[in-house]
Amino acid sequence: MRFLTGIEIHPGATIGPGFFIDHGMGVVIGETTEIGKNVTLYQNATLGGTGTDRGKRHPTLGDNVVIGAGAKVLGNIRLGNNVKVGAGSVVIHSVPDNCTVVGVPAEIVRKEGARVSKINLDHGDLPDPVKALKNRIRFLQKEIETLEEQIKNQPEHKKNSPA
Repeated sequence: MRFLTGIEIHPGATIGPGFFIDHGMGVVIGETTEIGKNVTLYQNATLGGTGTDRGKRHPTLGDNVVIGAGAKVLGNIRLGNNVKVGAGSVVIHSVPDNCTVVGVPAEIVRKEGARVSKINLDHGDLPDPVKALKNRIRFLQKEIETLEEQIKNQPEHKKNSPA
């Protein structure tokens, strides 16, 4: 069926009732995955292993879990009941019940419906990564110049340097 649907479900996976894959192309469900009741996966979601564990190496999902498009849930971790995973997120740690997680790596941004993180999800207010990188490079360059000056002024360095 993988060739017809684009969905890869290992026959060893355990899947509860009410499981739904919406726009399934690219969905991957690993061998030791356990899926609870009324779970929804969107396109290109992966319930995968990390490759470092033996035995149980894929995630366990509670009931009423929603995994957004392109999200990756990796390793022998547990997502509790009523967990929502934002599109494109990478979940590598267990998540308690009634939480929403987003990001790479995923962080809890809502618990029991209340905002719990200082992460601002307003895309208009996201930091400029290029500007941040330029500032970091400038800072590191100043640090290098300071260290070079300190080395140059060391008494041992002055004796051994060619005149």
